[in-house]
Amino acid sequence: MLKRVHILGICGTFMGGVALLARELGYEVEGSDSNIYPPMSTMLEQAGIRIHEGYLPAHLSPPPDLVVIGNALSRGNPSVEYVLDQQIPYISGPQWLGENLLEGRWVAAVAGTHGKTSTSSMLTWILECAGRDPGFLIGGVPFGFDGSARLGSGPFVVEADEYDSAFFDKRSKFVHYKPKTLVINNLEFDHADIFDDLRAIQTQFHHLIRCVPARGKVLCGSGQAIDEVLNLGCWTPVERLGGSAGRVWQFLAQSASHRELEIQSPGGEQGRVSWNLIGRHNAENAVAAVAAAADMGVTIEDACAALSTFGGVKRRLELIGTPGGAFVYDDFAHHPTAIDATLCGVRKTVGAARVIAVVEVRSNTMKYGTHKSTLIPATSDADEVFWFEPPGLDWSVLEESIETEKHHVFHHVSDLHDALVQCVKSGDHIVIMSNGSFSGLHRQLLQSLA
Repeated sequence: MLKRVHILGICGTFMGGVALLARELGYEVEGSDSNIYPPMSTMLEQAGIRIHEGYLPAHLSPPPDLVVIGNALSRGNPSVEYVLDQQIPYISGPQWLGENLLEGRWVAAVAGTHGKTSTSSMLTWILECAGRDPGFLIGGVPFGFDGSARLGSGPFVVEADEYDSAFFDKRSKFVHYKPKTLVINNLEFDHADIFDDLRAIQTQFHHLIRCVPARGKVLCGSGQAIDEVLNLGCWTPVERLGGSAGRVWQFLAQSASHRELEIQSPGGEQGRVSWNLIGRHNAENAVAAVAAAADMGVTIEDACAALSTFGGVKRRLELIGTPGGAFVYDDFAHHPTAIDATLCGVRKTVGAARVIAVVEVRSNTMKYGTHKSTLIPATSDADEVFWFEPPGLDWSVLEESIETEKHHVFHHVSDLHDALVQCVKSGDHIVIMSNGSFSGLHRQLLQSLA
């Protein structure tokens, strides 16, 4: 019987969730990673899961019964080579999830370029408030839950990422999930390190749609990219999210900040949401979550009432402190569309107050320069923008802009920190955007401003 599981890349948002689920199933779980930082590291430690620093083969002695390998690891990694040489059984995280947890359950998968974590969290919260005891695996930590994953006894909500499964399985993660309810929020080019173009991503989404049963439901946003995927073939009823033509799920904002919403179904049923989240992008995520919940038997009225008590997700415009009268937020945005949506929401909420964006060029797509021409326009709602460019880039953000007065580029986090401390005043709103730890900038800034 399988007892000991070792997870390589355990501090990734997805693999950390796998670790929590395996532990809840009764396995002895530990793991290794080279990039350990909160909130995932803290969550795993609180769950009693041991984390080894680095990928030393010694961490795999004595050999575990199974090694779950994250997609950030590849051939040449010392632990990977040891697993292969010693013939230790191994599997990808998505395949493990599909085979061990999702069989026989009502799976709701939330896919798309943007909004997956927030929409998954909203849907999970709705199902929780409806008494459905959902299981979930989300690429973040929703407020109101103890972590990013749990087994549950009811339906299972999974954030369905299009990134590849592992070095030995180059299919997108989501093909392993076989959902009955599928949400596709939106679709743009991303992950330039593994996809050549948008068409390659669309092929993977077509494979995902092929796995949805005819008695299921596909809920998808608008846009040519999604239309082209549907035209490749769809054997499941489709309902559209947003837009103005025909019978669609939509929202009507009652305030510029989108804190007051009215959500309407294709059939005309309505519900009201009054919450603390801001921005059009969160309103769109709410529509998707309510639509998915409706497919799973929750009334629109109950779904909207649940969202009115939704507390958000860690690292999604999370207010982490107000030192010296300034407001400091932690946000996961790392794509121009997400950066623009977040800053637009902040601007409409804070009015004339100064907005300072701090952006780390960290994701593979950003570092490749794939969207470099749209980065400057994405920050148009900020009064000042501080960019951190890591070593090794063969391009710079400022090369794409003529007007650079409000843009400041740094190559050392310490220099960026010092410049921020000199710039920030009481009443400013500082939005720190990164899909990593930003070398601890958040904590350092809070301490310095205090």
